[in-house]
Amino acid sequence: MNILFYRYNSICEPDIIAVMKRLGHTVTEITEEMRNKELGARGQMNLVSAALKKQESHIVFSINFFPVVSEVCNIFHIPYVCWVVDSPVMELYSHSVRNGWNRIFMFDYALYEEFRPENPKGIFYLPLGADYARLDPLLENISKKDREKYAADVSFIGSLYTEKCPYNHLKEESWLKGFLDGVVEAQLKVYGYNFLEECITDEVLQQFKEKVPFYQFPEKAEHNDRAAMAHLYLGNKVTEQERLRLLKRVSEEFSLDLYTASDFSPLPKANYRGLARTTTEMPKIFRLSKINLNFTSKPIRTGIPLRLWDILGAGGFALTNYQSEIPEYFEVGKDLDTFASEEELVEKIRYYLGHEEERAKIARSGYQKAKENYSLELRVGQILQTV
Repeated sequence: MNILFYRYNSICEPDIIAVMKRLGHTVTEITEEMRNKELGARGQMNLVSAALKKQESHIVFSINFFPVVSEVCNIFHIPYVCWVVDSPVMELYSHSVRNGWNRIFMFDYALYEEFRPENPKGIFYLPLGADYARLDPLLENISKKDREKYAADVSFIGSLYTEKCPYNHLKEESWLKGFLDGVVEAQLKVYGYNFLEECITDEVLQQFKEKVPFYQFPEKAEHNDRAAMAHLYLGNKVTEQERLRLLKRVSEEFSLDLYTASDFSPLPKANYRGLARTTTEMPKIFRLSKINLNFTSKPIRTGIPLRLWDILGAGGFALTNYQSEIPEYFEVGKDLDTFASEEELVEKIRYYLGHEEERAKIARSGYQKAKENYSLELRVGQILQTV
């Protein structure tokens, strides 16, 4: 199969391209948007159209959904296949999601349930996975220097969301801010169920839009302002507060290695380690850390985030917030472990730091189950077979 791959520099792209090639497919890449983020809709349209005219392609593929690419494929009558790996992806509210040539795969079941009625024959549910053909050789050659550099009691790799939080534009004290701060506090205490959108009344939405620069939907889109407010604003605020508060508590009681590009000044007791290269350093950190923390972004309502697959794929021990899809794929306490409160997180860190054999057994079990049943090779094969 000839696959035209539209790229924008997602960390998922290299692994998926490698898997497609190992499965015997030919992949041609459009890479202009990786270098030029000002490309715009017309630029995307011209690039995909020119590539489809130049050579025969059986499908066009991308990570996440590009409405313009969908429109071009609809004109050419070529399947547009995409795998949604993030949330929120606001482009899904475009009317283009209804196009008949779409084959859209979503990793979060709540997201799938929301959008499937828009295109019942073209939207599918598919969780993520890891590329063991890349990870295994890398981790077989861990050196003494690697152990000295990356070994840790507790590690966290990721954004603190302080730079991804437009809710912080709401600065004035008012009943609105008091109400929304209360909603954020309530959501922080609940794991496994996202109720943010349900708390937004018409009055709250209207007043919020008047006080904060609000997301502008494209003209040809379902203008779901309530969803935008819940996920882009409140969801990111909950994520910011959860990460800052939990990491502060962890760093005060344990040795915490922190890898982030965010402002880490609110966490003075963490061991700041800079940035971790995704393909070469991150897997070694996961393997060599006794405990790897995962805090799922709140807009991911039920699904298992990519970071958790990364940790398991590297054979690391994962301690994660509870997500409702986790028990469908893994046995909690056998393949990984979860927490549902700040106190439970602290208690489990203390327990697992003191039970090395049990911790190592869980890490091995999680690695084996993910590799045997949910590898990226199997996932991509499912996508292509479905298409």
